[in-house]
This record gives sequence, structure tokens and C-alpha cells, in this order.
Amino acid sequence: MHDHPLQRFFKSQRPRPTFEWERFQQRDVLVIDHPKCQAVFSRQGAQLLHFRPQGQKPWLWCSAHWPQAGAIRGGVPVCWPWYGRHPSEGMWPAHGWGRLVDWKLHDSSEDNDGVTLHWRLMLCDWQVDLHARLGEQMELRLSTEHQDSLPCQLSHALLAYWRIGDVNEVSLEGLDGVRSYDKLSRKTTTHTGELEVTGACQRVFSGASQVHLKDHAWARKLAIHTADSEDTVVWHPGSRPLLGVAGNESQGFLCVEATSGSQDNLSLAPGEKAHLTLQARLLN
Repeated sequence: MHDHPLQRFFKSQRPRPTFEWERFQQRDVLVIDHPKCQAVFSRQGAQLLHFRPQGQKPWLWCSAHWPQAGAIRGGVPVCWPWYGRHPSEGMWPAHGWGRLVDWKLHDSSEDNDGVTLHWRLMLCDWQVDLHARLGEQMELRLSTEHQDSLPCQLSHALLAYWRIGDVNEVSLEGLDGVRSYDKLSRKTTTHTGELEVTGACQRVFSGASQVHLKDHAWARKLAIHTADSEDTVVWHPGSRPLLGVAGNESQGFLCVEATSGSQDNLSLAPGEKAHLTLQARLLN
């Protein structure tokens, strides 16, 4: 398994401040080096691209080569204000504008246990805030406030690419008895036992607030919480080629996503807020 492409920032012998802006593949990235963890955010999309608690392997996967313009594949893209294809505008970008535009770093701070960041995006009649808490664990909280005088429709997701040893040697606990919709076969079923990914997978699990990602190759288990989301989506392309992803790079990730509104859009009244949370911690 190759090094994470953003690990290069942490190999220098020079002392590095906790927060430092760098330029990488034509993007502004915020490099975070704290005694408890290392991380990298992109200003574009407020996208957490790399996270590694001290002494551990990276938790997030990121493609080695990024397009000159457009979305970066990997980390935790913020899919907003729609998830997937737009329901009526076929030419609009998949997963919305949120991951394509620059966000403002509203605040950042550190303490003995880690770092806290607050990103903000003001777009049309929405205020979107992403709060991140990183240390020995990872927490991302996305909040959307609708500031128009008329109701609006919304779907959103925190689409996490989890770094793994080999997709053929992972399984997910916590989905036994949970109803799911298979977007590839277009069938609804109730899942039984652990989920193993064999080939392409795109499953939407309703009401699964916590899953355990068992990575047998790396002898690691992560608890992934999606508590306030409607659905937990599990996705992997299988052998299908992905634009910008070379060779067998895709063997090194599995997407477990927190989503809401992906089946039926959320309706927000004026002044109403919508929230989405993604948390992870090491179990062994």
C-alpha cells in the first residue's frame, strides 16, 4: 500500500506550526500537525482529505492525482445542497456545489486533546457551517440554515472514503436486520449478518446509526456513527474504472456515508436548520 499522497507534508524535519496553509495540486490546503493527530483540509469544499491519529495508519483515503478543476476524490466531500444527481437539472454537477467552491475558515483553535475548526459557506439564501473536532477521534458536524422567505428542498451527505488495507478483506457490523435498498439491483431487502463487499456495491441502509468497519488486513476496527442521518450509504465501484483513480487505488477504500434527503428531499421552512453528523473512533 502506497503512502497517503498528503503524508508528504509531515516528512519534513523542520518544526511545523499546528495550522499552516500550503499549495498542493493547484489547491489551497490547510495542514494540521498536532501531537494528537495530523490532518489536511482543502479550502475547496472544506473537505477533510487526510486524518491520522498519532501512531496509527491514516483513516481516510485520497486519490493521488487531482483534476485541474472540479471535485477532489477522497477524504470527506461535503455533498450539498443535493446528494447524487440533481432531481430536475441534469446538467448541474453531481453532489451539488458545496464541494466545488471555496469555503471560509471562520475559526480554528487547539488544546491538549486536539484541534477544532469551523468552516462556513454563504450561498444564495443558505448559511452552511461545518464544525470539525479532530484528535484521537474524528467528528464532523454539518449545519444548514435556510434564510429565504419560502420553503426549500435539500439533500446532503458527508461522503467518507475510509482508508483500508484491501476492500476484499473488510466487513461491516451493525447492519443485521436493517432494511436496505440496493441501487444496482433496484431491490429492497432486510440485511442479515455482516456486510462483505464483493464487487460493486451501492446500498442505502435506513436507520443504521452505527456500523463497525472491520479491516482484517490492517487488524483494525473503526466505529462509524451517523446518528442524526436518515440513511447510511455503503459504496464501492468494484472493478469499474474511476476517473482520476489509477490502477488498483480503489482497492484501498470503502465509502460509508452519512446522508439525509437522498430518497425524498428534506423540506426546510424559512429559518429552519438541518444537521448531519459523522463521527469515528478506534475500537482496537
